[in-house]
Amino acid sequence: MSEGFPMDIQAVLAQLPHRYPFLLVDRVVECVPGKRIHAIKNVTVNEPFFSGHFPGRPTMPGVMILEALAQAAGILAFKTAGVVPDEKSRFYFVGIDGARFRKPVEPGDQLVLKAKLERAVRGIWKFSTVAEVDGKEVASAVMMVAPEVRT
Repeated sequence: MSEGFPMDIQAVLAQLPHRYPFLLVDRVVECVPGKRIHAIKNVTVNEPFFSGHFPGRPTMPGVMILEALAQAAGILAFKTAGVVPDEKSRFYFVGIDGARFRKPVEPGDQLVLKAKLERAVRGIWKFSTVAEVDGKEVASAVMMVAPEVRT
């Protein structure tokens, strides 16, 4: 296994500050620092948001799909920067452009999260992201993240 890839849930937990119920990446299938990441979120009926979104027809909220994409992009940012998140360093989601939702995501779906680093300029990292289910695009967006490093 090269430099920690793929990453199981224990490696993901070491790389992201998020925890249940807000950790939305279950596994990293591929990560090429400075280039791209492919991660997985297994969508289960016991997700806390499904009880109210929507009763009788559970659908993953679009904002949660975007958050899952942002977390995958965050892992790529940390790996590219060679940084492990701690109380002194984090990447924050600072912008989104062109978000599109093409198909509902339901319990039982496996959400494939893809992010590609487009550029890093003046502390802002820009990613193109796509979420897929069964090889079909369900959402996409351009996202920006910025590091916070406290001393």
